[in-house]
Amino acid sequence: MSRAAENTGFICGHCGRQVSPQSGGSYRNHCPFCLHSRHVDLTPGDRGADCGAVMAPIGVDHSGKKGFILIHRCSACGSVDRNRLAPDDDMDAVIALQRPR
Repeated sequence: MSRAAENTGFICGHCGRQVSPQSGGSYRNHCPFCLHSRHVDLTPGDRGADCGAVMAPIGVDHSGKKGFILIHRCSACGSVDRNRLAPDDDMDAVIALQRPR
């Protein structure tokens, strides 16, 4: 059962920085500094997932409708999720995801 959507701030589970809620009707789902997320949502903002593990950014994609999309993989269960980049995301970190490793 999913809960009502929440747009809350959080402390990043990867870098430890304080992250503010996102304004403009979107739900903050990743750290704008290191781009890591936490596996907490089943649908955007519902905080209904039980996993809770850190999700690492693994790539960037582009959608004609949504623009640039950040791709995360959960470090515990392997779930992959796609979320729009936020206007305040560190673009150097985004660009680094697109470079061959």
